[in-house]
Amino acid sequence: MTGAARLAERKPPTLRVLYQNQLKIAIGIQKAVVDNRFYAKIEIHSMVITHHGGQCFKVTFGDLTLVFDPIAKNSTLPPVRFGADIALVSRDHPDMNGVEEVTYGDKVPFVIAGPGEYERQGVVVQGFLSKSVYGLDKGQTEAVNTIYSVELEDMTLVHLGALADTELSKEARENIDDIDVLFVPIGGLSAQASDGVLSPADAHKLAVSLEPKIIVPMHWSLLAQTGGIGKSKALETYLKEAGNSSEKVEKLTLKKKDLIGHDGSILVLTP
Repeated sequence: MTGAARLAERKPPTLRVLYQNQLKIAIGIQKAVVDNRFYAKIEIHSMVITHHGGQCFKVTFGDLTLVFDPIAKNSTLPPVRFGADIALVSRDHPDMNGVEEVTYGDKVPFVIAGPGEYERQGVVVQGFLSKSVYGLDKGQTEAVNTIYSVELEDMTLVHLGALADTELSKEARENIDDIDVLFVPIGGLSAQASDGVLSPADAHKLAVSLEPKIIVPMHWSLLAQTGGIGKSKALETYLKEAGNSSEKVEKLTLKKKDLIGHDGSILVLTP
């Protein structure tokens, strides 16, 4: 049979076959579009960290918002007001327990306020028991403080809370490793932690021992002399202890690759 004859005998595709072929093409195109959008979404997302006074830091990644130590409306510090998905409270004190202030809009936070292991929306949190002497009531000699280690998108954030201990517990030491960003309180005036937290010298010593890639000092305030948080000139003293090598920024925008080359870099996030 000649080629022409074979072509003549070939039946035209049925409507069903045409529909199936078109459906396969459409599915392939749709999958490619979805895949491209998915990878584009991953590419553009960065972790953004902002300081809201005291020990309060807002961490956003895409649609997720996490907050450390939100400031309550009955604090002497300016309260915060934004929505959060996860709220971590290190010390039960108005300067750090303003959960209602981050219940806003369509966001009601999952609250973590003590030691333990937690997981929420892809965020893994470990809380470790420690001691604070910040903001004690009359008759109190110490209070519970929680150190938090947070894993989010291959990065580890550690927030020491209102820490007075100059050394971490064995449990914390064994579980906290490879820190990308460390938030350390520096507002005590002396080794006796006169503001209830680490002194600048003790804060520097502890931060260096933990070997983080980035160190963010907290528990200091430009208004410390007039009712803020931390002792006057705490930040200045801390930076001198650290050798004055630091950078001031309004916000910290990070991807994992941005941490390459950082080894104990001090970044001062201005409220």
